[in-house]
Parts: sequence; C-alpha cells; structure tokens
Amino acid sequence: MIESCDVGSLPLIDDERMFLEGATRPPLSANQSLKYFEKKVIGAFLDKVAAGIDVPTYPQFRDMNQMFLEMIDGVEKTKGGYIETGVLSLKAEKGPIPEVSAIRRASPEIYEKIGGPFKLRVCVTGPYTLSSLFVYRDSGIFTRLGDAISQITESNVFRGEYGGVVLVAVDEPAFGLMDDPLIDHGSQGRENLQKTWETIFQKANSKDIQTCLHLHNTTDRLFWNVDSLNIIEPHVDDSLYHTEKTRELLETTDKFLKASICITDFDRLIRNRVIADSKQRLNELSVNQRIAEVWKAISHRKLDSKIFLEDEKTVEKRLIKTVEKFGAERVPYAGPECGLRSFPTYECALECLKRVSKIVKRASEAL
Repeated sequence: MIESCDVGSLPLIDDERMFLEGATRPPLSANQSLKYFEKKVIGAFLDKVAAGIDVPTYPQFRDMNQMFLEMIDGVEKTKGGYIETGVLSLKAEKGPIPEVSAIRRASPEIYEKIGGPFKLRVCVTGPYTLSSLFVYRDSGIFTRLGDAISQITESNVFRGEYGGVVLVAVDEPAFGLMDDPLIDHGSQGRENLQKTWETIFQKANSKDIQTCLHLHNTTDRLFWNVDSLNIIEPHVDDSLYHTEKTRELLETTDKFLKASICITDFDRLIRNRVIADSKQRLNELSVNQRIAEVWKAISHRKLDSKIFLEDEKTVEKRLIKTVEKFGAERVPYAGPECGLRSFPTYECALECLKRVSKIVKRASEAL
C-alpha cells in the first residue's frame, strides 16, 4: 500500500508578525501570539488530513534554515552569512520544534476531530544545507551542526495513543547542487557528512521510526552508503528515476523511494502552461513577460491559480511509471516533490494536496 505524504511548507496567511512572534513564546504561556501560532499550526495540520494526506508533515510557515539556526548557540548572522562565534550547541529548552510541540499537545483534540490516531512526518534541515550558509567552512562543520540537529531530532519523535511520528526527514536541498571541495571523494569532510547523517537517522531508527532524505539533486551518490537511511526523496524527473542501476541499488542497500509525482515550483507550472497554450514559439523574454502578467493577474484575483496545477492524468502517470519500474514494495510513499510555500494562495496549495491524495489512493487500490 502506498501512502501519501507532503514535504511541509504552506503559504502563510493572515498575520505573519504575530505568527513568528508566537513561535518564540514558551509553551503553555498565556500569550496571545502563542495561541495564534498554535491555532494556525493545528488548523493547517487538520487541513492536510482533511485533504487526504496520510502522513502530513507539521505545517511549515517559517524559513526552515533560519528556524533551526535560531535553535543553536554559537551562531551569529552577518551581512555575508552566518559565522561560528563559539561552540555550537543546542540552546537550553530549544530541543522541541514549536510546531511539533503544538501538535503533540493538541493530540487528543486532533484524535477526536479525525476519528482516530494520526501519523506525523517531522522534517529537519540537514547539516550540509545549513553549512552552506556559513562564511567559513571546514571539514568539521558537518559534525558540529549535525550534533545539534541530532539532538533536535531526538527531542521531536513521539508516539502515543492519539498518534505520533512515523517518519523523520532530513532536508538537504543544497547537497549535490555545487562543486564543493569539502566533500570531494576521499576527503575528511565527506566522511564526516556521511557519519553525521548516520547519527541523525539512528536517533529515529532506534525508536522504530522510518527515515527519509529530501534531495533536489541525486548525482552525488553518498547517501547510498548511509545504512540508517530508509527512504530517498528526489524531485520530479530526477536522474534517479531514469538510471537503470537505481532498482539494483534500492534492493542491495534495502532502501525505498518516496515517489515525487507533481511539480511544486509555481513559476515552472506557469511557464509550462504559458508555453503549452501559446500558438507560436515564444522566446525567453516573451515567456518571462507572460509569467509576470500571470502573477499580477493572480495577485489581483483576476485569475484562479488552480488552473496552473498539473492535471491528474499527468500526475498519476508519473506514479504508475515509478511503481512499474521499481516495484510497489519499493515505493511506500508518494506526494509533491517539495513544499508549497511558493504557491500563490493557501487554497491552491490544499487543492494540490487533495489531488495528490486522490491519485495515490486510486493507484494504491489498483495495485
């Protein structure tokens, strides 16, 4: 059986200032911004469940890199990027992710509203991606950042009668996208990164929770060597789906795929529609001008952004092709390729999740 899951982020609606303020407040305080924050998080989580997502990620309305770096001592932001000002360590009482804590405290309420226990996916930014934001980097930075991320991971896995965490994902969008001497083959940095990933994933595995690595590019194959990694999550049309050796590697390393079945870059969705609808060949300037016009029309509510979502046939075809190529036993999850924060409206993002959920359920029942 294939289950649907999402990557996490959604467009933030209403009062951003109050939401961000509420995320910094101590739990159980009587602060209005905290109540607002928790209401938004729990409401969005329930919206994901109502959309049919089997394993929703906690709703992410904040910048992921920033929210995790803010949990770590010994880090300072400068104009050029982040620098280490001391020993990197988890700040006191900063282990629990506020969004996860809100869901955990509301577990009985969520259980009652959905009529049973819920499944939760927890996502953390990976040490490699966080390191890319630092001005000065050495081979030990992955270990130093990873120690803090490992502690955060351990603090945010829970299970109870009302529901709990079934999947922990490490988000590494920067990995494989640049030529980085720190992770050259045979380097100390490469060895450190592999060990750091291993440590983070072991924290989840030790509690019988599956692990996932979210990647935007899989040309660097280091992740295949991480024993505690269960599931690989590439983007739509990533080379991993087309490489003949992928099935063999999945079987020999006992790993699985989360099938990414729909594009989430909204500029790309608009571009694809503009080109498809044009009766003549457009140059790059004309395409970009048309994209800008579409965004303007959407912002003025003269155009429904949902028309740019991929049609169900295209999305379903991707899922079926992935299952046929790698086998249903190697594809336990399917969903959007990335978060939906770039979507123009909250309603459009939920519509995307509804379509994905429907397609995954239909395909799963047909297996």
